[in-house]
Amino acid sequence: MIEKKSKSTAAIVERAILVSVVPNKTKDGIIKEHLDELAFLASTAGVVEIARFTQKLDRPDRRTYVGKGKLADIAALAKAENVDMIIADDDLSPSQTRNLEAELNIKILDRSLLILEIFSLRAQTAQAKTQVELAQYKYLYPRLTRLWTHLSKQKGGVGMRGPGEKELETDRRIVQDRISFLKEKLAIIDKQSATRRQGRDRLVRVALVGYTNVGKSTLMNVLSKSEVVAENKLFATVDSTVRKVVYEQVPFLLTDTVGFIRKLPTHLIESFKSTLDEVREADILLHVVDASHPFFEQQIQVVNGILKDMNAIDKPMVYIFNKIDLLPIPVEKPSLEEMGWDAWDYTASNPDKIEEAKPFSLAEITAEYYNKPGTDAVFVSATKRERVADLRELVYTKVLKNHLLIYPNWLKDSVIKGKVEKDEDYN
Repeated sequence: MIEKKSKSTAAIVERAILVSVVPNKTKDGIIKEHLDELAFLASTAGVVEIARFTQKLDRPDRRTYVGKGKLADIAALAKAENVDMIIADDDLSPSQTRNLEAELNIKILDRSLLILEIFSLRAQTAQAKTQVELAQYKYLYPRLTRLWTHLSKQKGGVGMRGPGEKELETDRRIVQDRISFLKEKLAIIDKQSATRRQGRDRLVRVALVGYTNVGKSTLMNVLSKSEVVAENKLFATVDSTVRKVVYEQVPFLLTDTVGFIRKLPTHLIESFKSTLDEVREADILLHVVDASHPFFEQQIQVVNGILKDMNAIDKPMVYIFNKIDLLPIPVEKPSLEEMGWDAWDYTASNPDKIEEAKPFSLAEITAEYYNKPGTDAVFVSATKRERVADLRELVYTKVLKNHLLIYPNWLKDSVIKGKVEKDEDYN
């Protein structure tokens, strides 16, 4: 399957072909959604999509990721369009990368390297820069042998800057030494971060979590009246941001964390341990969801799966369905049972059974999630400031419970006491 795209503009120098190998039973709707996300990643890194190839195989080719026939088609188009790189929607083994480069004589990026590139562009603090550089070197280490040697004249660009422009002359010993140095540097930074977090033990901690580009930073600005950078790009926020917020004399700390994504690189998760500790040590999680996204249920699964791996899934959680201003009018949509998967069970998901997803209407989302037992949900538009008062009230109620655990004698006002006693979960 091939889908041709328009040529790049003069403003974007590098051009790419997107390639994806998927299981035979994968539906076209899923394939398109995954490649759209890959295209968004590429665009965020400053790369324009020229074309996309997909191939259905039981498993990717061990040597070249795609089959021989598909590889020939990719090679012909890459030569005809003079593209700069091939981007795969999976992690490629070092041998697959080398074989593809030898066959195509072009730069090859996989999904992890592309995400690492975006993180390197977005990192602002010393901690984030060190974390990203460590992840890059861990990715680079098993790929050192003849890595990009035939592309030595094409220095620079996406996937080539990495932790510097020394990949071609770096040997394993130097990389090992650099990894050790970065680990030691990060350990010092982590210790300093842990000390700062210890000083916050007397305040309730609330963390915003969610898929990337769902509006966490915008909500952070709304809830805390701060000015965190919020853009319509993937991973607009890499550095965690903490703000002190006070609602009705109840103080708490609100943290904006890095967004999650499908197939998030393992090295990145490991390197961002200290940043993700903000999630692990939070008292309450605000799980932000893009309600307007047709596959938002899959995104919920991805986030909950990562939270489960972090041992943070059992924390008190509020689901914030954002962007309700973008929701369509009511449409017919199959039930979760008809689609064959449970949106709330990460391990039981089977998204291949979904052929074409249609966006929920606000009424459908409300009916499905608002009354779900044991689930707190609120529906807002952060950009339009719709229903923000409902969100603040729910957050205040949750924070107040935890605040009273820290300061049991704080409750004096009869009005506040009445609010607490009306909550069935309080006792």
